[in-house]
Amino acid sequence: MADKILKLGIPAGSLQDATAKLFKKAGYNITISSRSYYPSIDDPEIECLTIRAQEMARYVQQGILDAGITGHDWVVETNADVKEVCELVFSKVSRKPVRWVLAVPEDSNINSVQDLQGKRIATEAVGLTNQYLEKHGVTAEVEFSWGATEVKPPRLVDAIVEVTETGSSLRANNLRIIDVVLESTTRLIANRDAYADSWKQQKLNDLALMLQSCLSAEGKVGLMLNVRRKDLEQVLEGLPALQQPTVSSLSDPDWVAISTIIEESIVRTIVPQLKNAGATGIVEFPINKIID
Repeated sequence: MADKILKLGIPAGSLQDATAKLFKKAGYNITISSRSYYPSIDDPEIECLTIRAQEMARYVQQGILDAGITGHDWVVETNADVKEVCELVFSKVSRKPVRWVLAVPEDSNINSVQDLQGKRIATEAVGLTNQYLEKHGVTAEVEFSWGATEVKPPRLVDAIVEVTETGSSLRANNLRIIDVVLESTTRLIANRDAYADSWKQQKLNDLALMLQSCLSAEGKVGLMLNVRRKDLEQVLEGLPALQQPTVSSLSDPDWVAISTIIEESIVRTIVPQLKNAGATGIVEFPINKIID
């Protein structure tokens, strides 16, 4: 069993805490110490290493890691040949994809990618930006930005390609977006040789299943209620559900129990409606995982 170990990269930096929380929901307890790059995990078949998300795909491709969690954008940026096992839509701020955008000063006369011909662009994602320019047949000077990219136009560069979730930082620096270069979400990626190993592939697929089940459950709750059979049709008509609600017989033949999963945001609206339609014994309960 000594060789039954999956070497897994955990993203350092902004995604680290969100990743640890997601793993905890999925049933894996990861303990990350500021003094060590080797987090502990309560699964003896997984060995963790914290790596910057920007470098993750390269180390996975090289086989130093069997698998890792990183953004699709960094797979594209490094042009890494890896297997994307699954998509995990989470980030440090929201559950929406992040966007790499092309932005210029508000008063710039640059209004499209074609206007960048011969111009200077600053970005952390040089490879991604060059691919984008090549696709549009534009030649420009792309320089690596070590940080504070938003403050560089217009004195240092004509435009930037920067990652954003809300756009607030761009607006604060008087920049406007003229195009979206790439939308990206977090992915579980694997080394192709590692994924060809049947044990590691099953381990990764099991891990992907549990992580995705937690994300599927976010924002949803379970609802149980009792209703008279004569009122069942009316209650079901007003009851949205992830799938068809489960209807079970009770000891009293005139009554049934309903169990379903709904969006948490509509509970406050739908519960009074269910009560008015004849439902009773209404119970809301949390959902940790949804596995299709």
